[in-house]
Amino acid sequence: MSPVKEQIVAENIFTEHLDNGMTIVAESMDWLESVAFSLLVPAGCSRDAHHLAGLANFSCEMVQRGCGSRDSRQFIEDLDNLGVERSANVSTVHTSFGGAMVADKIYEALAIYCDLIRRPHLPEDQFEDGRLVCLQEIQSAEDDLPQKVMQEVRRRQYGEPFGRPAHGRLDCVQAINGSDVQAFVTENYQPQDCILSVAGKIDWPRLREHIQSLWGDWQPVPLAAIQEQTPLYGYRHFNHDSTQTHLGISYSSVPYPDDDYYQARGAVGVLSDGMSSRLFTEVRENRGLCYTVFASCHSLRNRGCVVCYSGTTTDRAQETLDVMVAELKRLADGIEVGELRRLKARIKSALIMQQESSASRSSSIAADWYFLQRVQTLDEISQKIDVLSCESINEYLRKNPPGDFTVVTLGEQPLEMPVGVSTENAR
Repeated sequence: MSPVKEQIVAENIFTEHLDNGMTIVAESMDWLESVAFSLLVPAGCSRDAHHLAGLANFSCEMVQRGCGSRDSRQFIEDLDNLGVERSANVSTVHTSFGGAMVADKIYEALAIYCDLIRRPHLPEDQFEDGRLVCLQEIQSAEDDLPQKVMQEVRRRQYGEPFGRPAHGRLDCVQAINGSDVQAFVTENYQPQDCILSVAGKIDWPRLREHIQSLWGDWQPVPLAAIQEQTPLYGYRHFNHDSTQTHLGISYSSVPYPDDDYYQARGAVGVLSDGMSSRLFTEVRENRGLCYTVFASCHSLRNRGCVVCYSGTTTDRAQETLDVMVAELKRLADGIEVGELRRLKARIKSALIMQQESSASRSSSIAADWYFLQRVQTLDEISQKIDVLSCESINEYLRKNPPGDFTVVTLGEQPLEMPVGVSTENAR
């Protein structure tokens, strides 16, 4: 069994590091009767070869088609018999598996997912079925016009490979073979940088011993370096014969680990959190320009951005874009006390609701470990929200005013770009 290094972060938060590079983080929530886990494997779509875009997503589909002693059907039945509400997702950096269940079922569920990660079958007779699922996801994304616009915004903002969509491209997925999937799983489903988080009603000593028995002897392999390309930024228009126009905007911001992240989050919250926010009030309510509008923070480990979206009609698209950019620029003039008070109330409500969800908390502590290499308590986050002030956020905005916008539009005709949007890389 691999030696481990245990650390008690707070009275109810524990971390443990296996010598193979895997990290376990856990939070005891004794008032619940449920438990949830999140398993993050360093097998995100940024590790897809350019000519095999979608391989991580294809691999995620295939590893769920039987593992260990279970064929595909038995895998599903065993999880159903345990009452596991499960999920699987591929992001830029990770392939993630999650599950929520009654507390005493966590041990059996983790044993099944250990087999999934370490001993997947990747059955050849289901390979084309898996391909069909992945192709349908790509076609669905093409039909989801808001999603298509926001995917292009992230691609231009971050560049390859960190801005690419996880589902990949049709031609690439059609070209993937069984050997490609096997190689991807062998190279990337491994313990180095793997994170397992568990939150809910747990017996930490028993859980710790169980996890060690499942994963302690898992041997790592070196992860290949990821090659980055320079982002495009600028403006791109997709022609689409429609009475609607979809608008996406982004600009660079601080990432989640940055000391100023909560200042940036506060500014964007004033911009977009709730029906009293500036974008909703000015763009939708006062002017009636669109049917939906929002902005949010997005973060990689070493860079971040703010992304904005609006859906509107063709004849009001230009005005909608102009007003959105104007509101983004106006943010640099500062926020007001009433706006911050409403934002704090919304964030505090979200934190309270997170205390009632083992699944939400499991996901959060896994993300904390990835970004920060530690787990923040809810009290710590609450204190960071409490100390936000108009003065601190306005000082941040003076130093980091929104600008250098990237814009993507999809509709009947391209739009004229307001001042502050480069058209140098428009295509």
